[in-house]
Amino acid sequence: MAGIASKSGFPIAGILPREEMLEVKKTRKKLIIGIPKELSKFENRIALTPQGVELLVENGHTVLFETGAGEPANYSDSDFSERGASIVRSPREAFSAEIILKISPFTESEIDLLSPNQTVISLVQLYQQTRELIQKMMSKKVNALAFELIKDENGSFPVLRSMSEIEGTASIMIASEYLSKAHNGKGVLLGGITGISPAEVVILGAGTAGESAARVALGLGATVKVFDNSIKNLKDLQDNVGQRVFTSVLHPKALTKALISADAVIGNLRYLQSGLRYFVTEDQIKLMKPGSILIDLGIGQGGCFETSACTDFAHPVFRKHNVIHYCVPNVASHVSRTSTIALSDIFAHLLLKIADSGSIDTIVKEDVGFSHGVYIYKGILTNHYIGETFSLPSKDIGLLMAAF
Repeated sequence: MAGIASKSGFPIAGILPREEMLEVKKTRKKLIIGIPKELSKFENRIALTPQGVELLVENGHTVLFETGAGEPANYSDSDFSERGASIVRSPREAFSAEIILKISPFTESEIDLLSPNQTVISLVQLYQQTRELIQKMMSKKVNALAFELIKDENGSFPVLRSMSEIEGTASIMIASEYLSKAHNGKGVLLGGITGISPAEVVILGAGTAGESAARVALGLGATVKVFDNSIKNLKDLQDNVGQRVFTSVLHPKALTKALISADAVIGNLRYLQSGLRYFVTEDQIKLMKPGSILIDLGIGQGGCFETSACTDFAHPVFRKHNVIHYCVPNVASHVSRTSTIALSDIFAHLLLKIADSGSIDTIVKEDVGFSHGVYIYKGILTNHYIGETFSLPSKDIGLLMAAF
């Protein structure tokens, strides 16, 4: 719009001083990221693929990759070095980075390698933690994030959702494998054929893992029954799979009837409100068909079945009451390559966000989803649930950030 003209004919607006608008730019931080070898016997995943490393290196960041770390997911050192990673020969070198990214929780020996002001990102998994480990991590004055607690812009948990989807899909593959005669199973084809009734799959829990399991089982032609105490979860599953599925709340008689005729049972209900430690009793399991299989996706949080006992990939199954039990805590590691790709897509994006923010302090202040994953900040415990579990004092992360 033209300004008011002065006597000289020039618009007054053109000669009056204007307020200068200065754009405040954040300085992108160059990160040094350490990827150590995983020590847990249950863990075959790694945090970044070679493609994820390449993306970070192309953006000016440095990745210190411990030699041999990629082998459980069938990646070689050269796969990473060719994409720009610096291969280091010892855990200490990998732990010298400012950001340590790994999958399994930190062990006592790994915590010894940490330094003040480092940012460490891993699973926290309370069933693997002790009060002493949490205190030791706090004493290192680090910033610690549990990546399973980090939220995205939609308020969901991207890592948990991705891994649950993989575990649900893998559980049906595992069930099919152990129902075969090659593994001393019943010799049953999960989907059946023309003129032969399909196998029956019972799924406990209608969340992401349950929905994925149901979708795959239905795709193979199995009969599927889903139990959950949430009507909403059952309805969402019904809508999402796109076909009618038997669904029910966890009524003991209805569940027992389904278990008696089941060939495979997938358990992924992990938290009980009733105070019980399991959903299926030993007496119910005794009624199941000989050679049927239970897959306990909730074994890491205590398990779904009374007869469950933790197993590993070397000896994944055992039989009790002539029912096969598969109770490996980390089913996603059964397909470690796929799981690694899924995790790398999430972590590479997360690391670029940290770099773009300019500092850990800034992203914790500005990104609520990111700060939700922080359980130790500068050595101070900020997760109230962890504090209550181990009788440790904690502070609210929002109030704490106001002081920094």
